[in-house]
Amino acid sequence: MEILMMALGSFCAIVHGAAQPAVLLVFGAMADTFIEYDIEMLLDIEQEMTKFAGYYAGIGCAVLMLGYLQICFWVMAAARQIQKIRKAYFRKVMRMDIGWFDCTSVGELNTRISDDVNKINEAIADQAAIFIQRLTTFVCGFLLGFVSGWKLTLVIIAVSPLLGVGAAAVAKLTGRELKAYAKAGAVADEVLSSIRTVAAFGGEKKEVERYDKNLVFAQHWGIRKGIIMGLFTGYMWLIIFLCYALAFWYGSKLVLEEEEYSPGTLLQVFFGVLVGALNLGQASPCLEAFATGRGAAANIFETIDKKPAIDCMSEDGYKLDKLRGEIEFHNVTFYYPSRPDVKIMDNLNMVVKAGETTAFVGASGAGKSTTIQLIQRFYDPTDGMITLDGHDIRSLNIQWLRSQIGIVEQEPVLFATTIAENIRYGWDEATMEDIIKAAKQANAYNFIMDLPQQFDTHVGEGGSQMSGGQKQRIAIARALVRNPKILLLDMATSALDNESEATVQEALHKARLGRTAISIAHRLSAIKAADVIIGFEHGRAVERGTHEELLKRKGVYFMLVTLQTELTEKKQNAQFLKCNSHSGMQMTLPLSSCLGTRWPLNRGEHPWGNEDVKPVPFTRILKYNASEWPYMVLGSLAAAVNGAVSPLYALLFSQILGTFSILDEKEQRIQINGVCLLFVFVGILSFLTQFLQGYTFAKSGELLTRRLRKIGFQAMLGQDIGWFDDRKNSPGALTTRLATDASQVQGATGSQIGMIVNSFTNIGVAMIIAFYFSWKLSLVILCFLPFLTLSGAVQAKMLTGFASQDKKALEATGRISSEALSNIRTVAGIGKEKMFIDNFEKHLDMPYRAAVKKAHVYGLCFGFAQSIVFIANAVSYRYGGFLVDTEGLHYSFVFRVISAIVTSGTALGRASSYTPNYAKAKTSAARFFQLVDRLPKISVYSEKGEKWDDFKGSIEFLNCKFTYPSRPDIQVLNGLSVAVKPGQTLAFVGSSGCGKSTSVQLLERFYDPEKGNFIDGHDTKKINVQFLRSKIGIVSQEPVLFDCSIADNIKYGSNTKEATMEKVIEAAQKAQLHDFVMSLPDKYESNVGAQGSQLSRGQKQRIAIARAIIRDPKILLLDEATSALDTESEKTVQAALDKAREGRTCIVIAHRLSTIQNADIIAVMSQGLVIERGTHDELMAMEGAYYKLTLLWCSGNCHFSR
Repeated sequence: MEILMMALGSFCAIVHGAAQPAVLLVFGAMADTFIEYDIEMLLDIEQEMTKFAGYYAGIGCAVLMLGYLQICFWVMAAARQIQKIRKAYFRKVMRMDIGWFDCTSVGELNTRISDDVNKINEAIADQAAIFIQRLTTFVCGFLLGFVSGWKLTLVIIAVSPLLGVGAAAVAKLTGRELKAYAKAGAVADEVLSSIRTVAAFGGEKKEVERYDKNLVFAQHWGIRKGIIMGLFTGYMWLIIFLCYALAFWYGSKLVLEEEEYSPGTLLQVFFGVLVGALNLGQASPCLEAFATGRGAAANIFETIDKKPAIDCMSEDGYKLDKLRGEIEFHNVTFYYPSRPDVKIMDNLNMVVKAGETTAFVGASGAGKSTTIQLIQRFYDPTDGMITLDGHDIRSLNIQWLRSQIGIVEQEPVLFATTIAENIRYGWDEATMEDIIKAAKQANAYNFIMDLPQQFDTHVGEGGSQMSGGQKQRIAIARALVRNPKILLLDMATSALDNESEATVQEALHKARLGRTAISIAHRLSAIKAADVIIGFEHGRAVERGTHEELLKRKGVYFMLVTLQTELTEKKQNAQFLKCNSHSGMQMTLPLSSCLGTRWPLNRGEHPWGNEDVKPVPFTRILKYNASEWPYMVLGSLAAAVNGAVSPLYALLFSQILGTFSILDEKEQRIQINGVCLLFVFVGILSFLTQFLQGYTFAKSGELLTRRLRKIGFQAMLGQDIGWFDDRKNSPGALTTRLATDASQVQGATGSQIGMIVNSFTNIGVAMIIAFYFSWKLSLVILCFLPFLTLSGAVQAKMLTGFASQDKKALEATGRISSEALSNIRTVAGIGKEKMFIDNFEKHLDMPYRAAVKKAHVYGLCFGFAQSIVFIANAVSYRYGGFLVDTEGLHYSFVFRVISAIVTSGTALGRASSYTPNYAKAKTSAARFFQLVDRLPKISVYSEKGEKWDDFKGSIEFLNCKFTYPSRPDIQVLNGLSVAVKPGQTLAFVGSSGCGKSTSVQLLERFYDPEKGNFIDGHDTKKINVQFLRSKIGIVSQEPVLFDCSIADNIKYGSNTKEATMEKVIEAAQKAQLHDFVMSLPDKYESNVGAQGSQLSRGQKQRIAIARAIIRDPKILLLDEATSALDTESEKTVQAALDKAREGRTCIVIAHRLSTIQNADIIAVMSQGLVIERGTHDELMAMEGAYYKLTLLWCSGNCHFSR
């Protein structure tokens, strides 16, 4: 079916392609008729013209039909194929195993489904038809030339390669410009990714300068590109006009002296070759579309042909008649496919008995969640096997296996539909009674009945309308409705407050009866009730027994229990442990990175796509460009001259025709040579003005782009850190914004003005010429002008292809695919792949129908645009003939008027659509100015705020309260009170997420607390930011180094004054770094690599210490400065730190006893509060939380896993 459509479409395209050369035959004959009439006055010119008008109109109608059919057939065929590709692709992706998803980003898959498939569509839809049509025109045009007059054709062909050279060179350039920006882009990316370091060391101004230096490259390339573009466009026009001169001079010689051709033949040959060559040129964008299409298709078909490691839709495998639910792990070793170097399970052996509740406990990253994923067969173990009732689970049918398991996760995923539907996802055949029963079992019935729409309440995108406890209970109901034999609870209550926890806990308790249940939890309350508790450490099950037995063993479990009873209400901890528990790696993240990892983007949104920005007035953009006004004026003048070229061409062309009817040969030669010289002159003129226009606008535009990028970058660095926590402002998004927004704004100024001036002079000059020679004929043609403009616009649009408009229709399928893929684990766990596929395919019908409907519309538009020129010519030549007959109008004037208006009309249409996307430029500008105008809450650049001379460095937190702006619902500091005198060392200890790192960030004024943070008795909110940060040095756990030499990295510490090399060396010696640096070949000039990748951790750490020392700060903040090091490097670094602490106020956060015990004050934190404080000895004597932690540390080789 599709092949037939494509064949018919191609046939129409071929016939259509032949139409243009066919018109030239008519045109040539018509010119001959006019000239004959002018010489002898014997013909009945009216009748002749009627005949020619008929031909024109006939060809016009044929073109309308053919154009419609060729586009329609091709677009419809493409729509059908695209639908098939989409279905096949989505089906295959949904069959892939979870390991494959770990290695493939969901965002990438979603773009593939939409963009890559659209690229294929562009390649096989209208572009194919147009390519065939243009190719045919090219062939027929040349054929016509050779058949009518081979001598002239050869002369013209000899010149034409010169045109091709120009076109190829222009395409090469764009790539180079982007490469040139890449350097500056890398700087921006590096700086934005390590914004906290930049802010802490006050490096904003330095970085803006570094960025600006790198922008020069991009600016030079842009200007160079402008010059070359100008040169080439000028060169093209010059060659075209010289070509005209040569062809008409040689051609008129052939007509008059050798009498080989009639003047009509001359026109046929000339235009035949010209039209052919032009069409060949226009066919090249199609080739580009074909190439991108093939590239996109390669990706898609690669996936379609891939075999999944675990095929969730396969029919193979046993289904057991009776399932008891006993699970056993035999020597299981496992690595995640996405991280083959990290061992997660290490020879794990354990038995989970049927009908019992087993609890898994252990530190984050010990492999507890992984076991659950292995039981669900999301992955297959690398070694060993897992059995269910003695059968290897790999031998069981995978859909059946998953249908026997109910799972409740830590962050349950709900789908964007009603509560009832969400519960029904657990079991398709569930009746309303079943759903209600499950809801009651899950303690969810009451709250559902309180909602206005009860079970028909929509839960929102990702369940966003429900609270955590409600989502959790709906998820439990979904797990229970399938009446599973095995129930897996992965931290099912960690996200809840006490109230909801109690209800959910009760629900789970009911749910476990008579089933095999595995529960992972961090809260005692959730674990105690289990029949068996298994303790995990480093991917092994190290202990097993009941609550009492394990307490006696004093192992992993005992350690966890002690911690918990101590920090009684461990809610927040769970909150943060949760943040780590799925990373599947043993990681000791400092608080800041644990933050901000958890909020997913609203799915399906561009990171910065949908914000509402107020449009900016055009004048404001121009203001930034004001200093380049001489360039702008020059450019506009050049553009004006360029606009006049096309009507001038019409003038000269008709002049040539006029000469053929002069009877005096001498006079005739003189006129012809005169016109040819004029052609040469116009060519040279247009060469100069095109070059000028290209150069001046490129220069002003590139200067503007550079200025905007610099201002934008400066504005970004000036924002408060809270702004960077927002997912919309991730480093990647911001870098992209700098790259694209600024260059798009340029599109709204320079070239835009050029285009407008160009079009207006073009139309203006054409009108003057036309009305001067014959106002009556001009009026007739003017009726067609709007249509001609439209036609030009449509044709230019065809060059870019129509497929992009289908994006809207695809939003529904996009939602389905992104919902399914983002939550693929949940979908696989409840075995709902099939349902999503069916849903996806059902929604594909809409875009398909829309595409078919559009095919007809495009076809009509295209046919109309192609045929209107013919119709316009038919009418105007017919009327022209009437005027020649009755009013004695000279025939050359008829040609003059018609070609002037027709060429300028289509040119106008083309210009209107070639303008770089003005709308895009306006939104970019709006986004850009929105950023520039944003006033940060904590402004780095402002001079306001208190400064004082004798900065001592006493620090006090007074009932300090704080929540992160990106997660306002979680209170991090809950009335923290602790003070430290100048020169003292304060150590913070406590479990992850208790607010230790947060307090450090408040001192740096990355954020402002709601209240209660003082330095030297001044409220930090009122202190000048730069002044405050200049007094603080910081060394963090993963120090950020910049991609430059060691010396430069150390100098980064003193951004205010230029540090001498002596200072650098002195700082390096204090940091125990000097000897190591001197052993390197380039000494202090050695480059540290991107993010310090050339150095070991200990070396990086010491550079960071030297960087903090060179500031000579009054306050030194050490955030886990040694936790990442091995013992050897730790000793050196520790020695360096002890040296650095002398005579400074110091705040230390650490997990190692050695680091802490000699602090002046030790504060034990929990939940954003200090629960104990004192020296090491005092706290040991109290035998409270600190004492227990110390015991644990000592038993756990003095390093406690958070």
